Amino acid sequence: MSRPVPHRPLLTIRDAVAADIDAVVRLDRIDTGLAKPAYWGDIFARYVQAPRPERAFLIAEGCGEIIGFIVGEIRAWEFGSPPSGWVFAIHVAPDRRELGVGTRLLDDICARFRAAGANTVRTMVLRRDTLNLSFFRSQGLTAGPYIELERGLE
Repeated sequence: MSRPVPHRPLLTIRDAVAADIDAVVRLDRIDTGLAKPAYWGDIFARYVQAPRPERAFLIAEGCGEIIGFIVGEIRAWEFGSPPSGWVFAIHVAPDRRELGVGTRLLDDICARFRAAGANTVRTMVLRRDTLNLSFFRSQGLTAGPYIELERGLE
């Protein structure tokens, strides 16, 4: 006897367009508790309106609505770090988590990084951000060779 296959909404990953900004601001606000339209306006200006091959801003759509996004770029940092793909934002609508949306977004941005010559993907996560930390660890990301250091400037 066969078991029913759980319904999975059709998922499309595409490049962001200018009309996506309101949905991105909304998803970010849900996750962070802060509305940052000026911040996202700046990101859209650099990543959507003036695209470059080393940058990616991807949108996940399911059932005709925006349900997630990921943003990153290939960067070479100081201290001998080779060019690597960096993910600096990923958000998935809370009611669409655990459906593979984040995995698809990360897989797609990593494919772009590989196509552009990067061999590594990196990100930074707050130690107390258990949601994102668990997600990235489940995707095979582990501690890298660099340690972030900081000091307050009061």
